[in-house]
Amino acid sequence: MNTGRPRLPLTVIGGFLGAGKTTLLNRLLRESAGRRLAVLVNDFGALNIDAELVAKNAGDTIALTNGCVCCSIGDDLTDALIRVLEGAQPFDAVVIEASGVSDPWRIAQVGLADPGLSLEGVIVLVDAGAVLEQAADPLLADSLERQLKSADLVVVNKVDQADARQRRRVLDWVAGIVGTTPVFESARAILPPGLLVGPALAPGDRGRSAHEAGAEDTAHAGQLHDDHAGQFETWSCSPRAVLAAQRLRAWLRSRPAGVLRLKGLVRTDEHGWAEIQFSGRNGSLRKAAALPAQGAAVVAIGLSGRLPAATLEALFDPPYTG
Repeated sequence: MNTGRPRLPLTVIGGFLGAGKTTLLNRLLRESAGRRLAVLVNDFGALNIDAELVAKNAGDTIALTNGCVCCSIGDDLTDALIRVLEGAQPFDAVVIEASGVSDPWRIAQVGLADPGLSLEGVIVLVDAGAVLEQAADPLLADSLERQLKSADLVVVNKVDQADARQRRRVLDWVAGIVGTTPVFESARAILPPGLLVGPALAPGDRGRSAHEAGAEDTAHAGQLHDDHAGQFETWSCSPRAVLAAQRLRAWLRSRPAGVLRLKGLVRTDEHGWAEIQFSGRNGSLRKAAALPAQGAAVVAIGLSGRLPAATLEALFDPPYTG
């Protein structure tokens, strides 16, 4: 058990062969932005990590110069996760690449079973240029649909390799399988790291209310725009009040429209300190494994123009009435 440490956020990345998982993992490892990530994969060779990033190669583990590691799953995923959880230096997050033909949800269940882990969600990539042809193959169709149905977030990747008509057909096909699960398009697996390993507040935002943070943004209090190709924006606050756990659970069950990811540590009338998170279609509220060092904080990520900042502020940082 991960006694004394916060739960380690776990994200599972799935998708059929060629969808862009390896490209995405390489991008994560190169752009970790100070986070210590543990990436678990089946095949080191496919990652092709830049030589200047490799600090040490110890057979089943590659240590990188930026503090990240890449571990081989081998025959036992549980053993690989234990090595990560019991490492001398704690990691900030762990990411597992599911093989191209596997069901990511079966891997994600590890995150629900181990008290040292917190399941952030399942992200499934789709190859915009090839998926319709793959889905027409009866030997592949079930695997593709099973992967998509397990997703909290679907990334239609390689859209630069498909024309407008093809992209529309792919989006319609995906929507017919995943329903209300968030879907968005990407080229070259370019995604904000916060969508993969959990949103995090910038150091200067901790301990500040949404109103204080919003003083630097005249567009909307608490609303901070992400410059990631203009696709995403974030909202953050430091809740001052003790929140009603029942109300938070009802909000999570409603699958709040416009929110792709949300994570935070808050005080509730039921738990004392509690962890709250939402990813695509699943949310959780539970007693915090460790007390926060710098007080309550919540961060949400959404598509630009769709993040419900006013609703979030009313829920997490309502004005004092006394």
